[in-house]
Amino acid sequence: MLRSIKVSDYMTRQLVVFTPETDLFDAIKQLLNNNISGAPVVDGDNHVLGLLSELDCLKSILSGSYYDEVGGKVGDFMTKELTTISPSEDMIAVAEMFIGKNRRRLPVVDDHGVLVGQISRRDVLRCMRDYASHIGFES
Repeated sequence: MLRSIKVSDYMTRQLVVFTPETDLFDAIKQLLNNNISGAPVVDGDNHVLGLLSELDCLKSILSGSYYDEVGGKVGDFMTKELTTISPSEDMIAVAEMFIGKNRRRLPVVDDHGVLVGQISRRDVLRCMRDYASHIGFES
């Protein structure tokens, strides 16, 4: 049954996104204001170029503090090595990816590589809760 539940059923579609040119402190402000721990970085055609996480921001500030050069652009600090996922992927595969790759979120892209959403570990937990409730395992 869980294999029939797709990423598109639980992914977030309304996203905060950054471009590589976004000022780092503007991005930090948006992360804090939106109570999120990271966001995709996209080009003008909405293709995913990377992710900016709280950890990336902390690393940039720490590194910059050594050289008295705090700040910069998101593109200088984003994580460029990323894994994306299709909206048609099943939730079991997503859970396995989160465990195997130690990620908090995965960008969801269509067949053309365009960002259409994001799936997080919390989304997978919501799916599992809903599934447990559906089959009568809710406490």
